[in-house]
Amino acid sequence: MSKTAAAIDAAKAQGRTAFIGYLPGGYPDKQTSIDAAIALVNNGADVIEIGVPYSDPVMDGPVIQQATTEVLARGFRVDEVFEIVKAVTEATDAAVLVMTYYNIIDRMGAATFARRLAEAGGAGAITPDLIPDEAADWIAATEEYGLDRVFLSAPTSSPERAAMIASASRGFVYGVSLMGVTGARAEVSQAAAEVVAAAKSAGAERVCVGLGVSTRAHVEEIGSYADGAIVGTALVAALRDGGPEAVATLAAELSGKNLNPRND
Repeated sequence: MSKTAAAIDAAKAQGRTAFIGYLPGGYPDKQTSIDAAIALVNNGADVIEIGVPYSDPVMDGPVIQQATTEVLARGFRVDEVFEIVKAVTEATDAAVLVMTYYNIIDRMGAATFARRLAEAGGAGAITPDLIPDEAADWIAATEEYGLDRVFLSAPTSSPERAAMIASASRGFVYGVSLMGVTGARAEVSQAAAEVVAAAKSAGAERVCVGLGVSTRAHVEEIGSYADGAIVGTALVAALRDGGPEAVATLAAELSGKNLNPRND
């Protein structure tokens, strides 16, 4: 059973939208990023995304770019991501995904990356720049190690493309709410509901929406048509400005739960 799907389904069984939170691995340092991820889970996140810092991001907005630039400048190693995932999975019950541009996986080797992620307790990976047509190695590796693989469906995805994405994904389909980069916005794009409907019509069992999601109102709005809401930039800004405690406070607000003081 997919760890991510199980977490999303558990939230649905409780009558709520799954809350998925993103944080960059190693920001502002390895231990603090672990503490922040644990605080995120303890205050309502069902699924965690740990971003792998990358020098040439195509999807990340300025807040996440700045954070990952700082991590890379201090000498970040990809090995740290597996260490962070292991620490978070040992301390929580959340499904932990990594979010990474595919060059990182390709350079290490799909099978090696998948094996190490599985050994660390990871649930799988989101690969924003990988399309199913070019994912044979990654699909084979995730099948071998029982990992989830999340592909993106956008407002521009044709019905044929949406069907290919739905078929190739395991865990959920990442519904991109707008054409652009990540970042907090005042409103969720009107295209989000259409992306979810198209993905569901194409066969996707679970669709979660990201990009531009930053408030509890956004999460509730998305919950009316999607299986989960993905928040990134707002959480990274909270970590930047107030550390793990600020992440805990925002997570409790976004999830609709009362603040859980146990963040260690």
